[in-house]
Amino acid sequence: MYAIKLELKLNNKQRTKMAQHAGFSRFIYNYGLSLMRQLDHKEFKGSSSKKIDEIQKTFTNFTKKQPEFAWTKKLSSRVYQTGFRSLKDAYSRWHKGYCKAPQFKGKKDRRSFTIVNSSGKVVLDTGKRIKIPTLGTFRITRSLECRYVTQTFTISETAGKWFVSFSVDAEKVPLLIHEVAEPVGVDLGVKCFATLSDGSKYVAPQPYQKAKTKLGKQQWRNRNKVLGNRRLGVKASNNAKKHYARLAKTHAHIANIRQDFLQKTTTEMSRKYAVIHIEDLNTSGMIANHKLASAISDLGFYEFRRQLGYKQKHYGNKVLLVDRWYPSSKTCNNCGNVQPMPLSERTYECGECGHVADRDLNAALNLASVPSGELKPLEP
Repeated sequence: MYAIKLELKLNNKQRTKMAQHAGFSRFIYNYGLSLMRQLDHKEFKGSSSKKIDEIQKTFTNFTKKQPEFAWTKKLSSRVYQTGFRSLKDAYSRWHKGYCKAPQFKGKKDRRSFTIVNSSGKVVLDTGKRIKIPTLGTFRITRSLECRYVTQTFTISETAGKWFVSFSVDAEKVPLLIHEVAEPVGVDLGVKCFATLSDGSKYVAPQPYQKAKTKLGKQQWRNRNKVLGNRRLGVKASNNAKKHYARLAKTHAHIANIRQDFLQKTTTEMSRKYAVIHIEDLNTSGMIANHKLASAISDLGFYEFRRQLGYKQKHYGNKVLLVDRWYPSSKTCNNCGNVQPMPLSERTYECGECGHVADRDLNAALNLASVPSGELKPLEP
């Protein structure tokens, strides 16, 4: 199973409709969370899922019929059903220790909602139009190349643009033959994003570093606007709202550049190399270094590893992790000598055999030569 995400081409009326449904989903989530917090869990025993089911019945049979909530009847009932389901998932993840306790959603949070077609799966035809159950037919910026069968649609908004994503109950046929069958080592770095043991290099665009000046100018030019203060009860001015919209578009553009580079790089590697060795980097620990935090966050090391992991099934290759304490940069690839290597030294000069090599290439060659018994597979 995999998902497809497409940008919707909406007019103003359709944008308003999407915003209303996103607000409805947020209202349902906060409604259920509010009642869950008010419950006396010692008196009303049972799982969180059962309690939320009872809250949903209360909303359907009583709250929804009140005059002040008549507006809910004009919106899709599938939205409030999935809203309660999202609350169930949030409590389930909290009880398993995956995240913190569910919090109330605000208007400034990312707007999204999900629709599940309860009557069964639907067929999406080819072309530049997509039919979403209970919402209607909408134009999309990129046409569907083939027909898809799906049941769940998630609509979300990013920087003023609306997207629809749907899951496809199918599997991509993996590649049977790769161009390079031998293991290849991948050394990640700040100056050069990825150096491979075969000599290939990938240089990241570092979009945030290039946009820092533009972001600074945007904030400086709008420094005198009434940006709003919720604690003091000061509302943001209309010009401030326009400033926030421009700022969101800039950040979305930065994220899109980074995502485009990572997707193309991981796809190219997965297609070409049958076996990839990468270090089990402690990304959260690296970000703790304030001198490197901005650069490492801009590169997206963790996202690079995540994408390599899930693309194994699509392209039929293997991604293996090398222990994070393995001295790949300190070890001579020629004789195996281990010596200190501060970050300022970009060339490896072995004190034993006199071997001279690029620091990153030497590390990548060491990663490629790690025995398979000392490696562990990267779980998707």
